[in-house]
Amino acid sequence: MFRTAELGQMVPKHEYNQREPILRQALLEVQANLRVNSRFPVIILFAGVDGGGKGDTVNLLNEWMDPRWLITRAYDKPSDEERDRPEYWRFWRDLPPNGYIGLFLSSWYSQPILRRVYDKDNETIFDDWLDRIMAFEKALADDGALILKFWMHLSHDAQKRRLKKLEKDPLTSWRVTQQDWDHWHIYDRFEAAAERTIMRTSTGTAPWTIVEGVDPCFRSLTVGEIIFNEVTKHLDEADKKALLLEELAAERKSHATKHQPEGEVMAGADAPRITPLKGATLLSSLDMSLNLKNSDYKKQLKECQARLNKLHRKALKKKISTILLFEGPDAAGKGGAIRRTTAALDARHYQVIPIAAPTDEERAHHYLWRFWRHLSRAGRINIFDRSWYGRVLVERVEGFATEDEWKRAYAEINEFEEQLTDHGILLLKYWVHITKDEQLARFKAREETPHKRWKLTEEDWRNREKWDDYELAVNDIVEHTSTHTAPWVLVEGNDKRFSRIKVIKTFCDRLEAML
Repeated sequence: MFRTAELGQMVPKHEYNQREPILRQALLEVQANLRVNSRFPVIILFAGVDGGGKGDTVNLLNEWMDPRWLITRAYDKPSDEERDRPEYWRFWRDLPPNGYIGLFLSSWYSQPILRRVYDKDNETIFDDWLDRIMAFEKALADDGALILKFWMHLSHDAQKRRLKKLEKDPLTSWRVTQQDWDHWHIYDRFEAAAERTIMRTSTGTAPWTIVEGVDPCFRSLTVGEIIFNEVTKHLDEADKKALLLEELAAERKSHATKHQPEGEVMAGADAPRITPLKGATLLSSLDMSLNLKNSDYKKQLKECQARLNKLHRKALKKKISTILLFEGPDAAGKGGAIRRTTAALDARHYQVIPIAAPTDEERAHHYLWRFWRHLSRAGRINIFDRSWYGRVLVERVEGFATEDEWKRAYAEINEFEEQLTDHGILLLKYWVHITKDEQLARFKAREETPHKRWKLTEEDWRNREKWDDYELAVNDIVEHTSTHTAPWVLVEGNDKRFSRIKVIKTFCDRLEAML
């Protein structure tokens, strides 16, 4: 695989001096276009053998391009703060927003390769690491990101010459460590791990380019030209996609204005439509008459809160984190259930995160970015009042996400949640449900209560008109994302007392089992 990068390719200095200013100007122009366009981020990874020129190339790109719109990140062993969270937390945190270019050294490939080289992981586990990487990169690419990956290569002999040259110069000798020489002695093992990595993870949306690193002139021009060409091509494709989406939206709007009797199959220019068969859903099968007497509720609430407090203190001591997320119709009682839960907890060790429409900063990233960055340190509790399921719920029903976007989100969410549970986090997902009639009664009660009127908005009333659509979306959510390690808890919420006790008791049961 690496023979094509061991040919001794070089660029004469005079040719480099001619081409470099032209390339620098082109990179600045394409960077400016990317910034104005701001439809996607560019993620550039540098990996390869020690001494292959990774750091030099990153430094050069920072010199050639406008550093205000570059994000450069290099990773060492995880810090205590990073070890408290899932492995990919630090990578998600550092992703560039739309319009920016991110340059990454020792990224998500470093740890899997090192573990394989030192026989800490067998080939099966190594492949699992690579599968997670591919899922991560696919999620970013599907969201529009341009991902470029450069493997900076040196042959065994060339690497030795490079390290010795750096060692001889007093100004560069600091760049060579004992670890570099240790790695050189097991060069073949690194090459085997690298070959499998590139073979498995070089995809159409996140390809690897192997670059011969012997000659700095050849290496620099090669990387710079590829970046310019790929960003230019991606900008053109983004423009075409945006234009096509506008045309499709206009076409759908035009079709929507035409009258169509229910169940009729349209012919001609209109796509055939058949009214979906309405069947039972998981929500319609819930026993919404379940309730608790007030006296029983007060007794059980005290017992459950006392039990939860004791379990929470044990979990904090053992550094077991918890994530609770609450979804449900407007006025279902999510806030009330959250307040009864937090009443049993130490306020220093939990955080309630209310999720509303994304900010401009959040819209400039992948939709999961804002949830990753909220993850707390080990032992803490994160409580999401609405969550990442907005992509397959509100954004699906209201048309804020395309069909392709919300359909692929199921797999992205499952992968995200698997990383949480693999890290040892207890994840509890509550759908607090009420009937449509109960919601209407609660809306009217809010209208009549001065200190609760602020909770009721025009959007709440509009959402009622799409009740059936939301119920179908919830059915799909449970079908696609209720897994063994992260199951959905469906809470019958017509009686607030019953729903609050079920929420806290379920939390206690799951946390006790985890402990």
